This record gives sequence, structure tokens and C-alpha cells, in this order.
Amino acid sequence: GATFWPMFAHALWRSFLLIALGIFLRSMHSTQTYFTFEDTLTQIGLGYPFLFLLGFRSPRWQWGAFAAILFGYWLAWALYPLPSASDYAAVGVPANWPHNFTGFAAHWNKGPNLGNTFDQWFLNLFPRTKPFVANDGGYLTLSFIPTLGTMILGLVAGRWLRKLAPVVPIKRLITAGIVGIAAGLLLHFTGICPVVKRIWTPSWTLFSGGICFLFLAAFSWLIDVKGYRKWAFPLVVVGMNSIAAYLTAHLCEDFVTSSFLIHLGKRPFMIFGPGLYPLLLGSAVLLTYWFMLLWMYRRKLFLKI
Repeated sequence: GATFWPMFAHALWRSFLLIALGIFLRSMHSTQTYFTFEDTLTQIGLGYPFLFLLGFRSPRWQWGAFAAILFGYWLAWALYPLPSASDYAAVGVPANWPHNFTGFAAHWNKGPNLGNTFDQWFLNLFPRTKPFVANDGGYLTLSFIPTLGTMILGLVAGRWLRKLAPVVPIKRLITAGIVGIAAGLLLHFTGICPVVKRIWTPSWTLFSGGICFLFLAAFSWLIDVKGYRKWAFPLVVVGMNSIAAYLTAHLCEDFVTSSFLIHLGKRPFMIFGPGLYPLLLGSAVLLTYWFMLLWMYRRKLFLKI
């Protein structure tokens, strides 16, 4: 029975906490607060208030916002001038970098693009040990805009499941999945908008959203329609504590990994040869995280914002 304004205030508080957590995680190995906004939690936090507001609008508004976000973001990048060889060198990206696109798709190349230009202005407004030039991985603050498109797809999927319950809209979810994947690939292979996860291009929003719809359809069919629930318990343990899982992976990775190597050495993880060493060590670390989350699950300890 809460009214709109208290709920909106809480949404803003959640947004702030998510942004702050993301900055905290990115500052762990820095000598001072490292103000950056490309962390997953930060990206969600930046878009969360807008998603909250869209939750009170009709499906037509939600789909309209989705289309406007993707098209507007695509257009802004498409109209931004193509970089020169010196522009690439200025941000540490070789002009002949093998992953660069050519032609129209070069608007979305790593380095001197619209998002990086924005970050060179925006991130340098904050205290830094040295001026920001570019993110080594190519990640960008402005990616929160198409990420909001992904969040809208989640809002739409949730509305379908709630509105049509107890019927599970399997066909609708599958159709949405196929359309999203096909649209993303079409934009990519026609050169209109390449699929690039790191900068969350509009085509990636469609492609990845389509994959998520198909996974949701498969899980809904197995669990809700067919009643096969027990197999999903390991996923439930993680999903019920997703924030804790994310923080654990960032805060405990070095400690858990080094503990295995200190007390067991590399030999147990080399049993199938050096090629599978990273996989076995990573699996051991991942299993450790899961047991930590299982301990929390059994004691009903859930980290919520």
C-alpha cells in the first residue's frame, strides 16, 4: 500500500547503493576512490530510476521507450565522426588492431568513439591520480543507456509472466527470443550496427535479450510446466543471493585462489595437463563461492538492497 513518492525515493536509494558498490569494487586496487561507472552494478544503478518510472507506464510506453533508446543511441554513434589513425594512437589502440571494424561499422570500434569522448570529459570531473584517457577494456559509462534497454526487456518478460499466470507464455517467450536474435544478427551482418558486448551496442541488446528470452522459456517450461524443480536448486542458491554472489566473486577471488595454491599447490589442478589447469582451478574457486552462498541460503541470509 505504499504511495508513489516513497517508492520512488527507495528506488533512488537503491540506485545510489548500486552505483556506490560498483565504484567501491573498482577501487579495491587503487590508492584512492576510483570513480568509474562501467561496473555491472553501476550500470544497473544508473538505469534503475528510469526503469522504475517505466514500470508505471503501459506496454506501449515501455516498447516505445525501448525503441527510442536503441534507435537514438545507435543514431548518436552513427553520426559521430569516424576516427583517424592518430585518434586511435592517442587512446592506446593500434589503428591496425585486428578486431577493428571497417566501413560504417567502424563507428563502434574500440577507442576514440562517442562513449570514450564522453568519458574523457565526464570522468575527469572527479578526483583522479592521473587524467582519464581510455578504459583498457573499452568499457564505457554511456553503455548504461542500451543496458536500460536490456532491463526493459526484463520488465516486459516479468509483466507477461505475472499477467498471464498461471499460464506460462512459452510461445510468446520463444517468439521474442527468435525475433531478438534474428534482429541483432541482421544488424550485425548488414554492417548497420555490429554486435559488441563490451560497449553494449543496440544490436547486442537485441541479440543477448533474445538469448535470455529463450533461456527463460526453457526454464519456465521445465520448472513451471513440467514440474522438474530439484535440478535447479544450485541455480536457486545463487539467484536468491545474486548481489552477494557478485560481491563474493570480486572480493574473495584473490584470497580463495591463493589459498588453494598455498595449501594444495598446482599439482591437483594439473591432473589433466596444463591446458585444463585454469578450468579446474576456476571450478574449485567457483564451487567454494557456491558453498559460501549455500551456507547463507540455509540460514536465510539474503543480501538485499
